[in-house]
This record gives sequence, C-alpha cells and structure tokens, in this order.
Amino acid sequence: MIKFEHFSFKYTAQADYTLRDINLTINDGEKVLIIGPSGCGKSTLLNCINGLVPFSYDGTIEGSLTVDGKETKDLSIFELSKIVGTVLQDSDAQFVGLTVAEDIAFALENDCIPTEELKRRVKEIAKLVNIESHLEHAPTDISGGQKQRVSLAGVMIDDVKVLLFDEPLANLDPETGKTAIELIDSIHKDTGVTEIIIEHRLEDVLWRDVDRIVLMGDGKIVLDTTPDELLSSDALIKHGIREPLYITALKYAGVEITPSMLPHSIDTITLTDEDIAKVKEWYLKTETEKEEEKEVLLQVRDIDFTYKNDRNGASVHHALDHISFDVMKGELLAIVGRNGAGKSTFSKALCGFERIDSGKFIFKGEDMAPLSIKERADRIGYVMQNPNQMISKVQIFDEVALGLRTRNVPEDEVERRVNDTLKICGLWEFRNWPVSALSYGQKKRVTIASILVLEPEMIILDEPTAGQDYYHYTEIMNFLEEINSRGVTIVLITHDMHLMLEYATRGIVFADSKVIKDSTSYDILTDRDVISRASLKETSLYNLALKCGLNDTKGFVEHFISFERRVRND
Repeated sequence: MIKFEHFSFKYTAQADYTLRDINLTINDGEKVLIIGPSGCGKSTLLNCINGLVPFSYDGTIEGSLTVDGKETKDLSIFELSKIVGTVLQDSDAQFVGLTVAEDIAFALENDCIPTEELKRRVKEIAKLVNIESHLEHAPTDISGGQKQRVSLAGVMIDDVKVLLFDEPLANLDPETGKTAIELIDSIHKDTGVTEIIIEHRLEDVLWRDVDRIVLMGDGKIVLDTTPDELLSSDALIKHGIREPLYITALKYAGVEITPSMLPHSIDTITLTDEDIAKVKEWYLKTETEKEEEKEVLLQVRDIDFTYKNDRNGASVHHALDHISFDVMKGELLAIVGRNGAGKSTFSKALCGFERIDSGKFIFKGEDMAPLSIKERADRIGYVMQNPNQMISKVQIFDEVALGLRTRNVPEDEVERRVNDTLKICGLWEFRNWPVSALSYGQKKRVTIASILVLEPEMIILDEPTAGQDYYHYTEIMNFLEEINSRGVTIVLITHDMHLMLEYATRGIVFADSKVIKDSTSYDILTDRDVISRASLKETSLYNLALKCGLNDTKGFVEHFISFERRVRND
C-alpha cells in the first residue's frame, strides 16, 4: 500500500534533510505505529504520504514514494485525499464547518452526496465516535477530546484506504484515550483499512495490538520490528522514548525482558516464579519517603460557576459545583479528570477570565475577588492547553520576551532571562525562528517558556506535556521540579497518569463539575470507583502487583513512585 525507496526530503527553508534515505514498506491492511523523539521526521513522513509534502510544504524530494501503487509526485493532493485520510494533532487546524455536523459532512458535500444520504451517514459516524449529542455545537466550543473525535469522524466518513493518526491521544483523558485506541482498532478490524499511528504514549497505544513499530531518529528509520522485540531491547531508552511502567518496574526488580514473554501488554506478559520472586523482593526492600507539611498558599472555597447563554442569560452548563480544596505553598499538584469535568474552567475562574457565581479564592490570606486579570497574573501564571490561543508574536524570542517587555524590564535582563528559559525548554536553537515554523509540540514549549520567564509564585499548566516526546517531557518536568524546589507552586492539569505518578505530590480529581477525591497519586490510581467516575485509567503497576500476587496494590504503586524519584534524582 505504501512504499518508500531511498526517499529523502528537505524543506526549502532548511539546509539539512528532514528525511534521509527512507526505505519502508507498509502492506495493505497493516496497522503500524511510528515512534521517535520530536523533530525526528515522523510528522514529515506522514505529510509525504498524504500529499501535504510537497503541495503545502515546498522542498526537495529524492527517491520514490508510492501509495496504492501510484507515485505520489504524479498525483494531485485531491487525488491523494481519496486514498489517504489524516487526523491531525492540532484539531483546530482541521475544522472547516460552523457546526460539528457540517464539519463531518464536508467531504460528502464536496462529493455531491444527496442530502438524506449525507445526513444518515453523518449521524452514523457521529454515533460511532460518540459525538452525536454535539452535532449542533460549533467545533470551537467543545473540549479538546471532543474535537479529536470530530476530526476522526470527518476523515472516516470518506471511503479512504489509508488512515493516518498524528498524536490521536494528545488531548484525551485516559478513559477516552483508551476508547479512541479501541475505536481505531475496531475500524482496522472491521474495514481492513491500512492504519499508521504517530504517538508518544506507547503504552496507551499498545492497549490494542499493532503489527509493527517503526522507530525513527534524526530523519532515519532506526528500527522496524514487532512490539515484543522492541520492548525487549534497549532501543527505547537509547532514543528517549518512555517505556511502559510495568516494563520499568520489572527492570528495577532485575527481571530480564525477552520477546518470548510477550511483553507488549501487561495482559499478555508471562512471568516465571523466579521473576515474581524478584518483584516481591524488590518491593519489600523499597523505602517510601514522607512528605513535609506545607503552609497553605491558595484556599478554594465553595466555588460555583455556570456558563450562561449570551442572548438570554439562561443556564447552559453548571461547570463548577461548589468546589473546595487547598493548594499548599511549594507543592506540585495534579488536577485530573475526564474531558469537560471542569478542570480548565477552574483555572480560568482563578485567573479571572471567568466571573464566578459564588465562593472565594483566597491567595496568601487575600481575597482575590477585587484583583484584575493583570494583578492575578503577577501572582499566578497560566499556560493554556491550546498554544495557538496564547501566541501573539511572529518570532519565538519576541513571544517569550513579551511579558517582560510589557512590564518594562530592562532589555539586557530580558535577553538574559529569555535565553536562559529557552535553553531549559529546548528552544534556544530556534530563538530566531518564526513561531509558524514550529510543530504543535514545539509551540506548547514556547507558551510554557513565555510564562516561566515571568517567575510567578504559582504556575498552572494545562496539559503541559501533551505532544511532547519523553526527552522534552522530562526536560520540562525537571525544570518545573527545579523551580518547584525553590518554592514556586506548580499545578498541572493533565490526562497523563504517568506524569501524576512520577511528579505530583498530590492529586485533585474532578468529575461532573465536582471534586470527588483529594489524595496521593497512588491512592487515586488504585481506587476503582474514582477511576470509573473520573474516566481515569488504572496504572499498569496495579495490574503488575496483582499478577505477582501482591494484594497491597496501593503500597506497591507507592513504592514504585518512591524508587523512581530516587533513581531520577540520582
């Protein structure tokens, strides 16, 4: 179905090749996962398949690429669109309709499908991706996870032979991400369509089988193998890709991972009595660390907020239902829960973007109600989920420097602080680039840098690591840990359960606009009722403990976290 032969590509604006001598064959009906660090060429590879290269992105092509037996350079982008459908990482860049229904129907309208048939197929596909209750909504008014489902429906509704998924899990809560992987898998089984997935969340993708995994690095194919072979090698660690948590735990315990163990899933992996004994011995030797008590920085008291209809003021959505909790000075707190549970709304209300109906935010003993958005921003920095909603400058350096310059900081200090922050966020080499030349993940790093450079007392980051490879994920989190250790309070709104386990000292769980649990990460992720209500996902460590006959699943997860932090700090 797809064949690269000695294929290379170089963007017109760049001196070096992004793809170098690619030789790759993907057969009709295969399901292939492509992984690799940011900037390795994964998205460019996909854009060559769907025709965006060279029709939207000019450059030099060498070698051959055929799709469905046809040389892509001999096809128009329209002709390719009838063979290949793409679900983009940045859903906003894919919308064309004023409503969800119009957006899904776009391809059918272009094909002049009769109205009744068009409506039937739109409803059918909307039900399949669980978005049928939002058909009359504007795509811009729904959550990030819902946007991904609309994008998927818009592509699936056309009868294509190849489906490309670029970071399909980036903005989805764990349960919805699990459902998305199941949906992608069922589409593959039911239709026999060829599927190619790019995703950093390896363990989540492997919730369902893939035929092969292609590992890329520096524009080349490093490895093309089965999931079992890959997880039994050290290739993931060498190239900065996160291993599944259960694999990491087994390695900590001294268990050797081999392909015959079928390690691609916690459900399939087989452990010998000797392996189980090693896990138990490691678990019993692990010491946990006790957290020091901290003083209260922010008091959230009985906050209630309802989104109103602009025309008549009628209630349309009770987004925050009398929520209360404390944020401690110097802690690293995670706020988790399903899409639409109220997590982002809470942040917007705290920062003054939304006016609450009742309740109080008390920051260091001061009621924040009289404070303006600017006055709140001097105390609390906020990094939004969608980077496109924050960026206002053309050049990267100017974007990160904007907050300092509006505060009349001397230019020599602006330059020092901006350069220091860009280096930490892995963006210094791009400092003179236009923001438009960056990937979605790189744009997210720019917005994080633009807030970090202001050095607020508390920083709220909405999905800071979505779309980041493990190297940059670790780099950003290490930096956040560093400033957190100096007393800066960090609040992470995240769907990444790994992040909460590895870094957060405490978690707040939102469900149905309420706070349903305030506890440690290991307590939250071993509470099946909370996991179900908040659309979270049991960590694979929980299942590993059960597989090894350890009933104290909470203690096992706690021990892993403590051990992991010591390894990271060493």
